[in-house]
Amino acid sequence: MKIVCLDLEGVLIPEIWIAFSQAAGIKELSRTTRDEPDYDKLMTFRLDILARNGFKLPDIQKVIAGMTPLPGAVEFTAALRAKTQLIILSDTFEQFAAPLMKQLGYPALFCNTLITGADGTVLSWKLRQKNGKKEAVKALKSCNFSIFAAGDSFNDLAMIEEADSGCLFNAPESIIKAYPHIPHVENYSALTARIDNFLALDDETARRTKSV
Repeated sequence: MKIVCLDLEGVLIPEIWIAFSQAAGIKELSRTTRDEPDYDKLMTFRLDILARNGFKLPDIQKVIAGMTPLPGAVEFTAALRAKTQLIILSDTFEQFAAPLMKQLGYPALFCNTLITGADGTVLSWKLRQKNGKKEAVKALKSCNFSIFAAGDSFNDLAMIEEADSGCLFNAPESIIKAYPHIPHVENYSALTARIDNFLALDDETARRTKSV
C-alpha cells in the first residue's frame, strides 16, 4: 500500500508567518524554514519578535482566518485523495491549521503545538517529535507502506530522502542548487505526474526504485 506525505505551507497553503508578517508590518517575521534550517533557532527568533511587539495567538489566528489554500490546491488534494492515502507532515501548529485544513477537506495532519498563556501570549512550542517528518516516514515504512514525499523547505529534505520516492515542490533556488540529487517540480501538474508514476509501481518495485 502507498501513502503520499506532503508538507503544508508552501505546498498547499501560503506561508502563515509571511502572511502575518505582511499584516503586522514586521518584515523580520517573513523568515521561514525556506531560509533557516535550524527550526528551534527560527522559532526562538519568532517568539522574541511577538513578545517585543505585544502580539498574541489570537492576532495570528485572525490573519489565518482570512487565508485560503494556494490556487489549485483544493482540487489537487481532492484528486490525490481519490487515488491514495494522504498525510500532511508539517511543522505548523494545531492552533494555526484548523481553518485551512477544513478548506482542504481535512486530510490527516501531523504537526506541532504552541504553548500559550491564559491571555494568549505565545510562550513556547512543543514538537510532536524531534525530526518529526523523517520519523513519521520511517514509522510508516516500518508498517510496510511505500512512501512518496514532497516539500519545499530545509525541514522537508530529510523526509524526502527517507521516502521511497519524492521531490522538491516549488523550492527556492538555493535549496535546489544545494541538493541537485533531489528532483524538483514547480506545479501541481508535474507533481501529480510524479505521484502517478509512483502509484503505478507495485510496492516491491517502489521500494527498490529509489528516485531521490
